[in-house]
Amino acid sequence: MTIDLLAELEPVVARNLDRHLAIAKDWMPHAYVPWEEGRDFGEVPWHPDQSRLTPQARTALEVNLLTEDNLPSYHREIAQRFGLDSAWGTWIGRWTAEEGRHAMCIRDYLLVTRALDPDRLEAARMAVVQAGYRDDRRSPLETLAYVSFQELATRIAHRNTGRLVDDPVADLLLARVAADENLHMLFYRSLVSASMAIDPSATVRALVKEVVDFAMPGTVIPNFRRKSLVIARAGIYDLRIHHDEVVRPLLKHWQLFELEGLDGAAERERERLAAHLEALNLRAERQREHFAAAAAGADRNADRNRALR
Repeated sequence: MTIDLLAELEPVVARNLDRHLAIAKDWMPHAYVPWEEGRDFGEVPWHPDQSRLTPQARTALEVNLLTEDNLPSYHREIAQRFGLDSAWGTWIGRWTAEEGRHAMCIRDYLLVTRALDPDRLEAARMAVVQAGYRDDRRSPLETLAYVSFQELATRIAHRNTGRLVDDPVADLLLARVAADENLHMLFYRSLVSASMAIDPSATVRALVKEVVDFAMPGTVIPNFRRKSLVIARAGIYDLRIHHDEVVRPLLKHWQLFELEGLDGAAERERERLAAHLEALNLRAERQREHFAAAAAGADRNADRNRALR
């Protein structure tokens, strides 16, 4: 993505920023926290039995929070790609301010309800923020592609976590966070649409790269792989959701497979994407089958154990 294309997208950024400001609703993070449940950790030390959440819900909320905690790195990444001048800089400032509310309210909820060990949670935050998130190999156009997928994935992860937690307070809080993420996705999705009109071949190449190489920014979280499997088994975010609810809808919106007049490299990348999607769909099916078989085995073991008592 050249500086000229960044300049050509600037009016689109300005229009979408105006639209965003017109529809975004201000909200107060403290209004979504059950403060009346709070107790002094010095007087009443934390204990795992104090949490009313399931282990799966606690893991999902921890991953969601620690992902949001890395906001300084995300701000640095997009500021380096797009710059802090003109409408680009205004958007980056607004986006950063809105994203900052997410970690605030999720952490306050977890601490007030004693869902997680506060000392271990802070140690994990320190580790994640110090490790940071960085990918210098991404071009500005590839960054636009990535954040479009990532914002939608984050929206779905927050919303599904809220439903799993089985606490109306947490459900309302995470629905509010997910609404922010959805508006952010719409903003970036619109910029990708505009870049598609300016340089469709370059945009297709960027989109394919980000779909094929996609990874959530939470990979720097300690024990992320194990925790992501817990989240997948719980049905919060797995390969099926990623394929059906993130990748396919966005590609359909951009009409990627209907585009004409692409250069040879973009056509080859589009063929690579089709093969990748077939493989991803198969992996998603196998993952769900594996989880179902494991759950059935666990149920049988539980039945046998009850019968032996």
